Amino acid sequence: MIRSIIPLIAVFLFFLEPVFSLFSPIDIGGDGYTLVPRFVIVYLIFIAVYYSRQRAIVYGIILGLLYDMYHIDIIGLYAFLYPLICYIATLIIRQIHRHIVTVMFLALFLVMILELLSYFFASLISLTSIGLDEFIAARLVPTIIANSIFVGMFGWLFKNLIYKRVVQRQGETL
Repeated sequence: MIRSIIPLIAVFLFFLEPVFSLFSPIDIGGDGYTLVPRFVIVYLIFIAVYYSRQRAIVYGIILGLLYDMYHIDIIGLYAFLYPLICYIATLIIRQIHRHIVTVMFLALFLVMILELLSYFFASLISLTSIGLDEFIAARLVPTIIANSIFVGMFGWLFKNLIYKRVVQRQGETL
């Protein structure tokens, strides 16, 4: 069961993201704030750090392609960005300790990078007309706050599930 739990959680998070998107935008004091749940990429970062870079990249390509097909009009953007973020996570984690708090902050930092890259791409092809200041205030900051709550709640669980799979895989090879 542990063997299939890692991809099943990724698929579950993929289907859970649009549910939490229904709570967005939030109107506070006449200003609209957009919260973008990035549960899948956070989970993929944990897979890349604690389990396998190759599996995280493969899951990133598959889930990124699904995200492109179901949520945006540009096929290939997230199929490229998800594996890229996973690869960057593994490059950074080689230089620092794999402590859970460090990985949580790394995940939030990489979610911010993902949001900025998707914004710059959307503004490059004129898919969005908002300025960078408005993007940071109305979308990036609320997204980071919402995803930090998610990482704080589920980061430890992700690490433990992935660690159990690593132990099981090591037992299979002996």
